Amino acid sequence: MATIDLTTDTFDETVGKDGIVLVDFWADWCGPCKRFAPIFEQSSEAKPEIVHAKVDTEAQQELGVKFGVTAIPTLMAFRDGIMVFNQAGALPGPALQQLVEAVEGLDMDEVRTKIAEHEGAQG
Repeated sequence: MATIDLTTDTFDETVGKDGIVLVDFWADWCGPCKRFAPIFEQSSEAKPEIVHAKVDTEAQQELGVKFGVTAIPTLMAFRDGIMVFNQAGALPGPALQQLVEAVEGLDMDEVRTKIAEHEGAQG
């Protein structure tokens, strides 16, 4: 599956689904973004069961603001609607593969429990 473009209209619906969604926040003028693009595309071909999505921070500025993106590229991983990874900087191919494997291996019940405990401690 090739990468898809996300907008403010499609973002929440796409990342809110069950499964894994990787989101690359990028801009056309960003050199590291352009170097990361083929790595991200290769991942989308190697892992078609994972949604690989891109957000053009110039065209979709509100999404960048919403998620506090201050440097690009920024990569976020969502699983079952929960953000489980958020990091600025282009990843080399092997690091992206490790990230995907780590997200695939997450115990989401444990993640939900930790979120509930954290929110309980905040309240």
